[in-house]
Amino acid sequence: MADTKREIERKYESEDSGIPDLTGVAGVAAVLDKGVAHLDATYYDTADERLAASSVTLRRRTGGSDAGWHLKFPVAPGVRDEIHAPLSDTLPDTLAGLVRSRVRGGELLPVVRLRSDRDVRHLVDVDGRLLAEVSVDAVRADRLTAGGGEAQWTEIEVELADGGDPAFLDKVGKRLRKAGVRPSASASKLARALAETAPGRQRASVSAGEPVTAADHVLAYLRAQRDALVELDPAVRRDAEDSVHSMRVATRRLRSTFKSYGEILDRTVTDPVGDELKWLAGELGLDRDREVLTERLTAALAEVPATLVRGPVEERLHTWASAEQGGARGRLIGVLDSRRYLALLDALDALIADPPLRKAAGKKPHKRIAKAVKKDFRKVAELVERAVELEPGTDRDVAIHEARKKTKRARYAAEAARPALGKPAQALGKSMKSLQNLLGEHQDSVMARQALRELSAVAHAAGESDFTYGLLHEREEQRAVRVERELPGFWDGIKGGAAGL
Repeated sequence: MADTKREIERKYESEDSGIPDLTGVAGVAAVLDKGVAHLDATYYDTADERLAASSVTLRRRTGGSDAGWHLKFPVAPGVRDEIHAPLSDTLPDTLAGLVRSRVRGGELLPVVRLRSDRDVRHLVDVDGRLLAEVSVDAVRADRLTAGGGEAQWTEIEVELADGGDPAFLDKVGKRLRKAGVRPSASASKLARALAETAPGRQRASVSAGEPVTAADHVLAYLRAQRDALVELDPAVRRDAEDSVHSMRVATRRLRSTFKSYGEILDRTVTDPVGDELKWLAGELGLDRDREVLTERLTAALAEVPATLVRGPVEERLHTWASAEQGGARGRLIGVLDSRRYLALLDALDALIADPPLRKAAGKKPHKRIAKAVKKDFRKVAELVERAVELEPGTDRDVAIHEARKKTKRARYAAEAARPALGKPAQALGKSMKSLQNLLGEHQDSVMARQALRELSAVAHAAGESDFTYGLLHEREEQRAVRVERELPGFWDGIKGGAAGL
C-alpha cells in the first residue's frame, strides 16, 4: 500500500554548519530540538538516468521516522508529490508501475547512496502546532556505478508542515538570508550528488535551440505532447482528477499534428504511430465518455421538479452508469502496462529523435505552417456550411459531429503554429475552441438522447413509467435545436479567422 504526501520545502547552503536563530520569525513561538536522525538512502535509476532527467527520484531509505521506498514527482519549484511504500527488499509493484512510462524495458539500478546525519528542529506556534521542520543535513554521497566518485556537503532544509501556508516559508527564508544563508543551487540532494560524484562527465543539458525551420516548430509541439503523455501516466495510475481526460487530449494532439503537417513529416511513417495513438485514446475514453454523459444526465434530472419524476429514475441512471465500471481501473492499468503501449512510447521517442522529414521541413516556418493551418480551416468551413444547409435529422447530426472532429484538428494545428505565426494563430485557436464547445454541446445532446432511449426501453420492460425519460429526451432535443439555430450566426462571426495567417 502506498501513501501520497505533498512535500513543500526549500533548500539552503551555508558556510556554517548550524541553524541560525529562528525565534524571531513571525508566528514562531518556539524552536524544539528533535535530535539527530541517521538516514541511509539508495537511489535507483536506469543506466542512462531517465528518472533524473525528468526530476523524478526513487529511493529506498532506512533510518528516521519514514523508512521505506519513496518516489517523488515534481509539481512546481520546491513542491513535489512523495509516494511512500513500506520498506522491503525489492521495489513494490505499485511504485514500479508509476515509473514504467519512463523506465519501460530498462533496468532500475542503484546509482547513488546518500548517508545523512540529520539534525532536526521543529518550529511551532503558541499552541504547540508544527509550522515547519528545519534540519541541517550533513551528507555523504557515493556513486554506485562504474567510475563514480564521492562527495560531501552540508545543507539546510526547511519543510512546511502538512496543510501549512507556503508564505510561512518565505518568512523563514528571509530570516535565513539575513543570517548569510543562501538558497541551494541544486533542486535536490540527488541532483547535487549526480553532479558532484561524476567528475569529468558533461552533465549540461542539451538544448534543442530556437525553432528556425517548419520542422523545428512542429517537432517542438510533438515533443511537448509526448512529454505530457509520459508525465500523465503516473497520474492516471493514481486516478488523479482529470488525468485520463488530459492524457487522452495529448494523444489527440499528437495524432492531429501528424495529419495536419503531412507536408513536413512523412505520413507513411507517422500514420502507423497515429493508429496506435487512436487505439490508446479509445482505451482511455471507454469510461470517460460514459462518465461525462452520466454527469450530464444527472444534472438534467436534478432540474426536473419532483412531481414530474415518475419511477426510480435516479436509481436506474446509477445502475446504467455503473454497468461497465466493474474492473475499469484494473483494465486501464493493464493497458498502461501492456507491451503495445510501451512500444508506442518507444515509437514516439524514435520518431521525434529521427523524424521522417519531407522537403518542406527545412523551409522557413511561416509559409509552410500557415498553409497547413489554412488547409485545416477550409475543411472545417466546408463541413460547417454543409451541416447548416442540411435539414434537421440524422444527416445533420452526423455532419455536425464530423465538423466538430475537424474543428479539434484545426485548433491543435493552430496551437502548434502559435510560436511561428503569433497572434493570428492564437486568435484562430480560440475561435476553434469556442466552435468546438458549441458543436460538442450538440453531440452531447445526441448521445444523451440515445442513452435516454435505452434507459426508457429498459424501464418500460421492467413495468416502470417512461414519462421522465421522455421529458428529458425532449429537453435534450431542444438543446440541440438551440445549437443548430445559433450555429449560422456563430460561424459568420469566425469564418474569417484564417485570413490573418
